[in-house]
Amino acid sequence: MKKCALKGSTIHLSSTYKHPSYLTVTEKFWTVNPSKGNSINLMNHSDYRGRVQFFQNKEGMFFLSLSNVTHEDEGIYYLRILTDVEKQSYLGFPGIVLNVTDAELEVKTESDVVMEGDWILLVCGSCIPSMTVPTYIWRKDGHLHKQNQGDNILVLESVELQDGGRYSCTISGHERLKSTSAEVTVRPGYPPKNISVSISPSGEIVEGDSVTLSCNSDAKPAAEINWFKEGKPVESGRIYSISNICSCHSGEYKCRSRNKHGERESDAVKLNVISSSVVAVGISAAVVLMSVILMVFIGKRVTSSEEQNPRGSRHSKTLEAPEDTYMTLDPQSRCSEYDTLDNMKRSCENTDDLEAQDPTYYNTDK
Repeated sequence: MKKCALKGSTIHLSSTYKHPSYLTVTEKFWTVNPSKGNSINLMNHSDYRGRVQFFQNKEGMFFLSLSNVTHEDEGIYYLRILTDVEKQSYLGFPGIVLNVTDAELEVKTESDVVMEGDWILLVCGSCIPSMTVPTYIWRKDGHLHKQNQGDNILVLESVELQDGGRYSCTISGHERLKSTSAEVTVRPGYPPKNISVSISPSGEIVEGDSVTLSCNSDAKPAAEINWFKEGKPVESGRIYSISNICSCHSGEYKCRSRNKHGERESDAVKLNVISSSVVAVGISAAVVLMSVILMVFIGKRVTSSEEQNPRGSRHSKTLEAPEDTYMTLDPQSRCSEYDTLDNMKRSCENTDDLEAQDPTYYNTDK
């Protein structure tokens, strides 16, 4: 168990104990940091005299009250039990760890000088001085900070110039305790950050194309940009343009951004240039493939048409046979024969009507 106390305050520790029934307790007292075979009674020690009280309640809880605590009081406290049998003494393990804080303000950074855009962590005190979470009050240059109360940790993210100043804190209910302070200085400018590379145009790049690589970074003051291919410098400036590109330009590229506050490199990007001959072969293969597909498609349509109409073709020939027979006759002769046989005068103009009727046959051998 751990307990934290403010310097100058009074703390209360408690513990219970059990022992075998055949033993008789002869003495109970609180001790701190006991060594083997040696446990001091705080009530009798000169450093604690006048500041220590022991008492016990009806439930068997044994208490220690220690007033005006100092850093020298930090340690592990135990309840010590002595009995009427030698070497049958007990310590109330695991003990209570006591820490003492001055409510000092501690700056958790490598330096109290930070740059714009950085963050800083401020911690008030080294421990929580009560069983319940206390309320911490923060001030900047004597005025309440916008995060004026709450946790013992104050985090300033992406600091600006106006965040510079002297910070201090107090704990609600313990305002009488003198608090130290810390000066925070914000230096203008910051090193490069958010470095990235973009390639235009995106997608497939063919020999002969023009390509632009752009290096993007956030820096104050503006950063100097240098380009590297496979670790070797190739160009400087934010924009790296390559015209009439060839396969020799393929590889990994990255940019480095640098100003007086520092430098940073981007992640590598892969540039892959496709040979124009490969593209031409690919186009030719595509044309040949499309031609084959088209020929197969047309062939299937012709075959399907012939399979669907064989019976219709035979019908057509049967119906045309009579017409072919009549066409071998001389229409004028046919008309004259009919006039002679039935002794009637007929006009060739009515031939169509006669053909529409059933034909009449005569015996011409009489």
